[in-house]
Amino acid sequence: MTAQPNSPDPTSSLLAFFGSELRRVRTEAGKSQGQTAKLAHTTQAMISYVEAAKRVPSEDLAQDLDEVFGTGGHFMRLHPLVIKFAYPDWFRPFVELEANATSMRVFESQIIPGLLQTEKYARAMLSAVRPDNLDDLIAARLSRQSLYERESPPRTWFVVDEYALLRHIGGPDVMRTQLESLLTAGEQPRTVIQVVPRTVASHPGLSGAFTVLSFEKSANTLYVEGFSQGRIALDASEVAAAEHAYDLLRAVALSPKASAELIGTHLKELGL
Repeated sequence: MTAQPNSPDPTSSLLAFFGSELRRVRTEAGKSQGQTAKLAHTTQAMISYVEAAKRVPSEDLAQDLDEVFGTGGHFMRLHPLVIKFAYPDWFRPFVELEANATSMRVFESQIIPGLLQTEKYARAMLSAVRPDNLDDLIAARLSRQSLYERESPPRTWFVVDEYALLRHIGGPDVMRTQLESLLTAGEQPRTVIQVVPRTVASHPGLSGAFTVLSFEKSANTLYVEGFSQGRIALDASEVAAAEHAYDLLRAVALSPKASAELIGTHLKELGL
């Protein structure tokens, strides 16, 4: 199979193969990306991203594509294979939890949280470990941000240590765009961003990044970052301890307005 212009090599990954199959089936059906998006209850941008292997297709999208094109479950059979290789086994349960959460409280001490990362920032950060599947990892990370495109996106609260702003991953230009994106995200009604200034020498987040997820009909869940992999904690006492730590972090962090001003200061230092 030959890759079409501006499309990835379909043999390079399962994600690229899924995208090439979508492009092939869509083209044979005589449908534009816009027409396909309307029929599949998504956006033209998402169809374009999936065909370019820049987003991981959701299960709902795979099912809708089969219905639109009458492909007899072709895309639904491909979907679990794409998911398997897009996300590590240990991370997939968290991705599913994240997609169903009604609210999230996220703390990061070293980097910009994944849900707020730009593509260039994510690429610069992930390339540091020299993975074999860098493009797939970036697509997987950015795909998680699609939860903000839902009709009722989750409420998200981010507390970030200022040292994450000082670490110019990707260089000044990449970091400048990333900080601009942070300011834009903080203006959204369901997103709050606070920064713990570096003048706060000690705080409850020094042991590492973590996320508390809340759901409509189930108990809160804790996700704790680790070196090689993270872990999900369901124990009520551990979740409660994390919630208490998060409250303390918000108490020592700057207000959302002051945090935005601090981010703006870092932007000016980068030459904006």
